Parts: sequence; C-alpha cells; structure tokens
Amino acid sequence: MAMLLLLRHDRRAALAALLVVAILLAALPFLVNLGLGKTWVRILDFTLLYVMLALGLNIVVGYAGLLDLGYIAFYAVGAYLYALLASPHFGLHLPFWALLPLGALLAGLFGMLLGAPTLKLRGDYLAIVTLGFGEIIRIFLNNLNAPVNITNGPQGVNLIDPVAIAGHSFGQTWSVLGFSVPGLYLYYYLFLALTLGVIAVSIRLQDSRIGRAWVAIREDEVAAEAMGINARNIKLLAFAMGAAFGGVAGGLFAGFQGFISPESFNLMESIMILCMVVLGGMGNIPGVILGAVLLTMLPEALRYVGPLEQALFGRVVVDPADLRMLLFGLALVAVMLFRPAGLLPSTRRRREFDSSEAVLAQEQASVYDAHK
Repeated sequence: MAMLLLLRHDRRAALAALLVVAILLAALPFLVNLGLGKTWVRILDFTLLYVMLALGLNIVVGYAGLLDLGYIAFYAVGAYLYALLASPHFGLHLPFWALLPLGALLAGLFGMLLGAPTLKLRGDYLAIVTLGFGEIIRIFLNNLNAPVNITNGPQGVNLIDPVAIAGHSFGQTWSVLGFSVPGLYLYYYLFLALTLGVIAVSIRLQDSRIGRAWVAIREDEVAAEAMGINARNIKLLAFAMGAAFGGVAGGLFAGFQGFISPESFNLMESIMILCMVVLGGMGNIPGVILGAVLLTMLPEALRYVGPLEQALFGRVVVDPADLRMLLFGLALVAVMLFRPAGLLPSTRRRREFDSSEAVLAQEQASVYDAHK
C-alpha cells in the first residue's frame, strides 16, 4: 500500500516503475522461452487473448451488472469473420487491419441483437437467455454447411492467413537489427499492443459518464431511470462494447491458430471467462487481468503433475486432467468463501461487501440478544 501511495504522489517514481514494467513486458517472451520453452510463449499469447476477452465481459458483468453466459458467441463471430474472409474457403484474402474492425462491428451488432430482447430480464432469466444465445451461435456454425457451405460445419476452416503487416507475415521469422524474431514473439507484441489499447479504453469508459451510468444501473436500475438515465440505450451499449472486444480477440485468435472449428467456442469457454472476471474482481481492471492470467496459466502449469507423479510413484496416480478441474473448482470455492468480492475487488465492491457483512453481523447479534 505504501508503494502504491508513493507511485501515486511521486511522478519520478511512477515513470521509473512504468519504464521497468515496459522493459519486462518487452523481454518477457525471451525470458519465458529461455526458462520454459516455446510452449509457454504460446500460452503467453493465449493469456493476452483471454485478458482482452475478460475485459470485454467485464463491461457487461462488472460495470453494467448484466450476467452474460453466452459471451463466447462474440468471440466466435469475430473468429469466423476473419477465417472466412482470409482463407481459401471463399477465395478471399483480405488484410487483417480491415478484418479486425469488421469483426468488432459485426460482433457489436450481434451484441445489440442479444441485448434488445433481454432488456427487461434480470438475474437468472438473463443468464439463461444469454446461455441459449451462445449455444445457438455454436450450433449454427456447426450446421451451416448445407445446403450452401458457409462455415464448413464441424470440419471447421483451415489454411487461415496469418496476420501480416506491410507484406511481412507473422507466420514467419523476422530479422530485426540482425536478431531473429519468431512468429510467436511477433504475435505476443501485437496482442500486447492491442491488450494495452483495450485496457486504455476500459479505463476511459470506467471514468466516463457512460461508465457511471452503467454503475448506476447495476446498483439500482429504477433509481437510475428516475435520475434520467436511458437504461435501454445504456444496456445496449454495454452489450455492444463488450461484444466488440470479443470480436477483436476472435479475429486475432483465427489468424494466430490458422484453424478454427465450432468446438473452440463451447459453453465451458464462456464459463471460464466469467470465472476470470468474478475471481479477479468484477468491475476492477487490475483484478480482471489477474483473474485472466491465473485461470489461463495455472491449468497449464498443472499439466506437469503427471510427469511429477511418474517420477515419484512410478505411475500416474491421478490423471492430470481430472486434477486440474478438481483444483480449479476448489480454488473457486475458496475464493467465494474467503474473498467473495474477488482477489482484487474495486473499492466500491469492497465497501459493499464490508457493509453487508457488518449488517449481517448486527442482525445475528440482535437475534442472539432476543433469544437470551
């Protein structure tokens, strides 16, 4: 806490800390490759994609308080738009700088289509409708291969063009100042730049008039409307903005993978992204980033349990896949019990939970006194 106060009031210290963080982020893929190998550089790239997705969902869930279990649908829309227009499937090979904005716009339109019929729904009902929307999109992608083959059905779309800038493909190694920079590193820097852009937009939205309107609707929609806030338009904007972030991440995913199929966008992915937001701290940008990093990297780290068991016991006692999900569930239960507001909650939510606990303790004390 003292360090944070120092950085907030000392401009030189803040600039020095920012410079150190920038150097670490720039050197991170090299350090990770040196210590853990290229597999973890790839995991690092996926982590940045999930950070973008979590920040997009945070607008809907964290800021506006709208429970969305179908967020992965917007990820799929952006990915399939990129895949279909930058692959031999339709014979089109549009550049990524044109496809990313198109993916964001199309995903934002789908977000508004989802939001329009759900404006009067809250809580569990909203969750069920958004869950159904996500599954409908996945089923459509899985079946739109007949009578006209649009999405290639369950076989997916392959041979997707990698991201290219000025004619230089990210699928190849670049030579920069005499150094060889592999494609995994190039994707990392591209994803990092776009993630920082998403963070900047999220910060601006949080402190803007629109962000305060989202918070007002989350706290009390009736009171917000009484104060003159157009809840309908503000909710639609939340769905559209969150979906646009998902569309951008989906386009990047398609270019990075080179192959996509409907199975990449199942319900479990939506739940995982929602868990990132809840675990880190809804409405708090650093908390959401922390949740995305933890839930992307820790399950991958637990894959090493199998070789460790083999070395210790001569056989695999517990399947690493089962152990990963067990530990993941236990971690979520522990966080909900001991940190219900998340690992890094926003100041507002921390005060809300503290006041709720104080009221509950007071009520329990009054009940105990009444029975004495």
